[in-house]
Amino acid sequence: MEEPLIPVVPMSHTAHIRSHRKPRRNASTLAMRAGVAGGVLSTLAVAGASGSANAAEPVTQTLELPALTADLAAQVAQSADATQQAAANYELQAERDAAAAKAAKQAKADLADAKKKAEAKKKAEAARKAAAAEAASRSSERTVLSASASASTSTSTNVSAPASGSVATVISFLKAQVGDAYVMGGTGPNAWDCSGLVQAAFKQVGVDLPRVSQDQSTSGTPVSLSNIQVGDVLYWGSAGSAYHVGVYIGNGQYLDAANPSKGVVIQDLSGYPASGAVRVL
Repeated sequence: MEEPLIPVVPMSHTAHIRSHRKPRRNASTLAMRAGVAGGVLSTLAVAGASGSANAAEPVTQTLELPALTADLAAQVAQSADATQQAAANYELQAERDAAAAKAAKQAKADLADAKKKAEAKKKAEAARKAAAAEAASRSSERTVLSASASASTSTSTNVSAPASGSVATVISFLKAQVGDAYVMGGTGPNAWDCSGLVQAAFKQVGVDLPRVSQDQSTSGTPVSLSNIQVGDVLYWGSAGSAYHVGVYIGNGQYLDAANPSKGVVIQDLSGYPASGAVRVL
């Protein structure tokens, strides 16, 4: 039995090579692709419509922007005003605090000054009372000395030449003033200048001498310094223009209201020689 014959189909010489053509898409795939494309197109359409709508919105926002900017500027200005006011308040408070501190310091200084003045016044009052008591004591002593000198006919114990009762009175008065102050123009009872003291001393015995040293240097009888006696008036300078006077008390000494630093004192004539002398008694 013969085998059936199988027809032989001739093959292309490239049949064994895979085709590079894309496989055909079936209908379902194409439909799906069309759907997706439609969806995308719809989305783009919606987005385009939304974009168109949004493109119109900036006109409205641009119209509202000036109002927002004005409100913001007002808020900034208000905030700046508040900051400036707060700074002014702080500065004012600082000035008030400084003024209060200065016032307190001044009050403290014034109080200390008042205390010092009160203390000084208290001391001055105590010194015044002490001086008044001393002056009263001296006045009493002078009264006793004057009465004793008037009754006595003998000379003072520390004079070198005899003296009458009138001269003794003058010398006793002068010695009672030792320690008193020197004050320019002073005429007693507790402060003297040189001519004021000499005038007051001779007034105790009724002799009225001129007030100033220039005139006292020419009152009475001129005597040489080698012949002076107790009670003679000594002067420094020239007769008629003397600048200082005192009274000779014997033993080479004289008594005078010397100057503000010494007051009324007894001094040696050798230490400050006189220019001349006059005898009044």
